[in-house]
Amino acid sequence: MSTRREFLGAAGMAAAGLRRAAAVQVGRATPAVSTKKIRLGVVGGGFGATFHWHEHPNCVVSAVTDLRADRRDRLRQAYRCDGVHASLQEMLQRARDLDAVAVFSGARDHVKHVRMCFERGLHVVSACPAAGSLEEAEQLRSLKEKTGLRYMMAESSYYRPAAIYARNLFREGGFGELFYTEAEYYHDRGDLEKLVSDRKSRFYEPDGSKSWRWGLPPMHYPTHAVAYVVGITGERIARVSCLGWGSPHPWISDNAYRNPYWNESALMQTGKGHMLRCNVFWLAAAGGERAQWFGDKGTLYMQNEGVHPETWKDRMKGKQPLRVPEYWKSDMLPEPMRHPSGHGNSAAFLTAEFINALVEDREPAIDVYESLAMTVPGLVAHQSALRGGEQLRVPRFERKG
Repeated sequence: MSTRREFLGAAGMAAAGLRRAAAVQVGRATPAVSTKKIRLGVVGGGFGATFHWHEHPNCVVSAVTDLRADRRDRLRQAYRCDGVHASLQEMLQRARDLDAVAVFSGARDHVKHVRMCFERGLHVVSACPAAGSLEEAEQLRSLKEKTGLRYMMAESSYYRPAAIYARNLFREGGFGELFYTEAEYYHDRGDLEKLVSDRKSRFYEPDGSKSWRWGLPPMHYPTHAVAYVVGITGERIARVSCLGWGSPHPWISDNAYRNPYWNESALMQTGKGHMLRCNVFWLAAAGGERAQWFGDKGTLYMQNEGVHPETWKDRMKGKQPLRVPEYWKSDMLPEPMRHPSGHGNSAAFLTAEFINALVEDREPAIDVYESLAMTVPGLVAHQSALRGGEQLRVPRFERKG
């Protein structure tokens, strides 16, 4: 049986006394030889059309849906699927041979749509974030535990190459004690005048009303940053203090969330007493997802948009040359999927992990508990910002019993 291997594989790092070429077993790349086919439905022709379900040897895209005709056509072409439906409800009623559904609808509909799929006995992979409130987080956990079905959140930061590398390095003890992480997600909204006037942008629905993205509190979309701790060390965020910043604009003064902030910055503490400085900015001359991991033995700096080179710094020996492997070339992926993919080459890994988990009848790496551990700290952080940075406890949504 094949095992997935995430190799450290960095040139010149042997001098640091770490085991570089030794594999760290963290799951499987490809399932045991099987003829089983997962029949998948895909919801959402925006981000949902950028994955690689049809390339996985054990997956067939049987149905696709979006409320918009242009996006339905995009899904049909992307996955070569003629089972096209006008809504999720229609798809669930008519496509009776499905095993699972990929939910890539708007953030405010994720839990609702997961519930609809679970109630029909279908496994779900969902876009980020997992939930939009603590009440929804509890609903999602309860739904998963009541049904016993598989749930996965498609968190791209978990499978970015530097994150894979950092996860291996952590498990090998290369950081020593990883006491502090800086993680950031910057997604600038661009021209502020155009933001208001361009009714064809993703911030508006076809009828001209504002979409779920308009005014979204930054910390309601924290997973691309929080994953750089939860997805690396497995720790849970225990406490958080957050501040926010806004400036005069309709985005701030007229949104469904009553959110007054463009940008939010949080200081989080894990249950082990370690620190995370977490930034999510919507208005900044910056972009991308990035992290820096600080240990008492060594520190890893993640590259972002060519501005910051990937660097390893040993506390005793200084900087070391670093080349993070191109993991997509390895047997971490089924052979047809060994190619570059979106969101820092993470899309193919997310695709493979969900399908492999279903074929192997196991929980995916980013299961419901990991997903909520990446989502909930941001929800509490936004409440802290609204309360002037008051430090708040972060509830944990772990397996009951």
